[in-house]
Amino acid sequence: MKRMKYILNGLMALTLVLLFAQCSNDKAGKDTASAPVAAGGLANMKIAYVEIDSLLTKYRFCNDLNELMLQKEENIRTTLNERAKELEKEMREFQRKLENNGFASRERAEQENLRISQKQRDLQQLQEKLTSELQAENQKNNLQLRDSINSFLKIYNQDKGYSLIISNAGFDNLLYADKAFNITDEIVEGLNARYTPNTKK
Repeated sequence: MKRMKYILNGLMALTLVLLFAQCSNDKAGKDTASAPVAAGGLANMKIAYVEIDSLLTKYRFCNDLNELMLQKEENIRTTLNERAKELEKEMREFQRKLENNGFASRERAEQENLRISQKQRDLQQLQEKLTSELQAENQKNNLQLRDSINSFLKIYNQDKGYSLIISNAGFDNLLYADKAFNITDEIVEGLNARYTPNTKK
């Protein structure tokens, strides 16, 4: 469970890093294409950065998505464990009957063996199906999260007018930045103000 949580958080962090890199590249690319940077133009650039780890921890939408995925993962594990226990019980019973000549004929024992083998295959297929569905939903959630942040940044930057918003996740390319350029709390506050939890029951 912890491993899956780390994987999900890692995927979300990676998605956000790519999002911010894409936003920065798109903005920089448009500015470069429209007009070359004049002498001293870099001095007029307005730059800020966002700490992705903090954003992921504090953004309620992200937390709700993580909680939802953990619940689904727990439900999948419970379902698979119940089926596995049932299968294991049937296998032990089959082995016991086989050792005690409990089958009326050899054909009947073979039929039971085939039935149990098919049940094993069905369980494996169910595990693969549920895992695949969970991964697909996680990808969908990552897209929703990215779109949520992207659409907010477009609105946010209309007033702020940043030339560049850089992401800072752990030990990435941003080696040093003055805390004065850190807009993480503003972004989190704005995102949370816009977020309305889905109260499905």
